[in-house]
Amino acid sequence: MQAESYQTLYQRACERKGGEQALEGLLPKSLPQKALTQLGEDRYLAEFTRKVFQSGFVWRVVDNKWPAFEELFWHFDIEKLLMMPDDMLERKAADPRIIRHLKKVWSIRDNAIMISDVQRQHGSFATFIADWPTDNIIGLWQYLKKHGSRLGGNTGPYALRALGKDTFILSRDVEGYLRAHKVIDGSASTKRSQQQIQAFFNQLQEDSGRSLSELSRLVALSTGDNRIQTTQTEEPAPA
Repeated sequence: MQAESYQTLYQRACERKGGEQALEGLLPKSLPQKALTQLGEDRYLAEFTRKVFQSGFVWRVVDNKWPAFEELFWHFDIEKLLMMPDDMLERKAADPRIIRHLKKVWSIRDNAIMISDVQRQHGSFATFIADWPTDNIIGLWQYLKKHGSRLGGNTGPYALRALGKDTFILSRDVEGYLRAHKVIDGSASTKRSQQQIQAFFNQLQEDSGRSLSELSRLVALSTGDNRIQTTQTEEPAPA
């Protein structure tokens, strides 16, 4: 099979999810560029941290413990975290109020360093993220993976989606569709495959005028075993 047109995808998703109105209610919305620039740098670090801890874990448990994370790590104040000595970080990692996972706790300070480095180079991490062109969103994924900590796989993309940055997600349903329609034929994580995937979504966006986030969810809802109306069709894979 070959990749389908936007109209074919949309019609099938409508049929599977109970009509156009029901489908539209399931599509995620991204933030405008200006709104992304107005997010505090601490909120970027907080969401990176939340997704690092949710990766391979029950999301609900992380959400329930989240107020303790915010309190323990000074609401993700970048400057305070950069000054935190190793022994203090290790004590915080052992606090029973949070999920005790030392390597993931280390990632908090590592990602604070990444954000600080971007601030020095570009003036604002929020602006850096907001200005990144969505027609090369895989480039931003790769940047977070290379310069951040534990932000590879779907962890970085899910964090971006949660923050409101427009991005597609390589969920099981989306990846399954891309394989079935010969958009990719190898690992979805290779540079070649990701370029092919980016080109596929860029073409869909040109044809439809929709965001990458909406198109990603449409692909997911049009395929796979998710005929019951749900917003959980783009589940994360461990990083």
